[in-house]
Amino acid sequence: MEKWSLMTITVLLALTVRWAVSLGSYSGAGKPPMYGDYEAQRHWQEITYNLPIRQWYFNTSDNNLLYWGLDYPPLTAYHSFVCAYIAKLINPDWVALHTSRGYESQPHKLFMRATVFVADLLVYIPAVILYCFSLKETSPKKKASTCALCILLYPGLILIDHGHFQYPLSLGLALWAVLCLSHDWDLLGSVAFCLALNYKQMELYHSLPFFCYLLGKCFKKGLKGKGLVLLAKLAGTVLVSFAACWLPFGTDVEQIMQVLRRLFPIDRGLFEACMFSSPTHCPDKVANIWCSLSVLIKIKNVISPRTQLKLSFAVTFLSLLPACIKLTVQPSLRGFKFALVSCALSFFLFSFQVHEKSILLVSVPVCLIINEIPFMATWFLLVSTFSLLPLLLKDGLLLPYAVTAPAFLAACLASFSILDKTSAEDLQLKAFALSLRGYVSWLKSFPRIVRSLFLLSLSLMGALSVLSAAVPPPQRLPDLFPVAVAVVSCLHFLLFLVYFNVVILWDSKNRGQKKIS
Repeated sequence: MEKWSLMTITVLLALTVRWAVSLGSYSGAGKPPMYGDYEAQRHWQEITYNLPIRQWYFNTSDNNLLYWGLDYPPLTAYHSFVCAYIAKLINPDWVALHTSRGYESQPHKLFMRATVFVADLLVYIPAVILYCFSLKETSPKKKASTCALCILLYPGLILIDHGHFQYPLSLGLALWAVLCLSHDWDLLGSVAFCLALNYKQMELYHSLPFFCYLLGKCFKKGLKGKGLVLLAKLAGTVLVSFAACWLPFGTDVEQIMQVLRRLFPIDRGLFEACMFSSPTHCPDKVANIWCSLSVLIKIKNVISPRTQLKLSFAVTFLSLLPACIKLTVQPSLRGFKFALVSCALSFFLFSFQVHEKSILLVSVPVCLIINEIPFMATWFLLVSTFSLLPLLLKDGLLLPYAVTAPAFLAACLASFSILDKTSAEDLQLKAFALSLRGYVSWLKSFPRIVRSLFLLSLSLMGALSVLSAAVPPPQRLPDLFPVAVAVVSCLHFLLFLVYFNVVILWDSKNRGQKKIS
């Protein structure tokens, strides 16, 4: 009873923070003609409710794809239709074809915010709670609630979902998939991940760890016996799940091809991170390697779009290959969670058409290992929130950012005493350190060095946050601060990528893992 009381308080606190953030501005508020992501979600409701399914992804007189054309998989469209049906019952003007474009009112804002709350309450938050209770390392009653508190107070997700405006459904479904796999419910986990992938195609960031972990389990069981049966079941489950999601589009090959073209518009180029094809849009600065390198080398002027695609694919593939091979050969839940982080981070840093919000696809898996490496997880989650700063400033979310980020740091300090968890063993680098010469000489100063780097990083992020918010940039360099935020964040992420891969590759114990047989 006590553990549920603590968890109830945790959830109420998390909901209060979400409610407070939702009172503020949202993406594109009062900024015609394109407005922002809030209007995109409303427009999708308008389109899915008023037009037949065969027109949802096609450019027609009633569906101008240059104005927030639908470019997410079918489950997003179905979800938009459900929201539109409810909206129509409340106020038909909210989803009226053509005339509702750019609709803004307080009642409508309340409705849209409520739909995000419902998604959080039904999908994301329950997955977090059950995951924290399932952790063996958090068996003490206090630990499960404190772990959940830190995850649910992660500011990046709160500011994007309840401030900027976005639904947490794909990440919530992915969490349910991880939870199912942790209980050996492999088929249910496959269904959950297929649903996540069919809600947002960016869940491809997590696809290889799921594939490699389940394939590794099949290999361990033996492909001439139980392993082959499991492989057949998994393949059937995936096919049925996809068929169910795409059934309304499956009667026409051209329909399927048009949806795929909308999901993967490779002609936009390497830097076109925006999720719509407006020719007037200037892509935001993203903290990945390509945008950072473009400060020195204008890659899009030197390399053709097709070559850019091949280059990003090759670099992404090579960067995630070691973790995937290790996970396939030695499948374990712990390795699976770390691989989710490493592979998603590789995609974010090196892949094609990355949006700044895609860092959340890395951050949520990091939340899953916050109990194992609280210091590094907290550090990463703070940097990921900082990387969103230019977007948050554009949306008028400076105050929520300035409150939620320090509050999250305080929660992690109180819950995990992260500054005391900086030894090589705490950071799970002992095996790697032992493999290096001169280990004994520098080990004693290692915690102090790591803490100093952490404090230096916090100071740099704090200073850039203040400068971005309070100091006008030079006229000759109007993007100075957004570029600085992107480059500093990118350098952090590159170091984190090395760190996570070192932990994965030098981990041979698979502590706390059940033997797969």
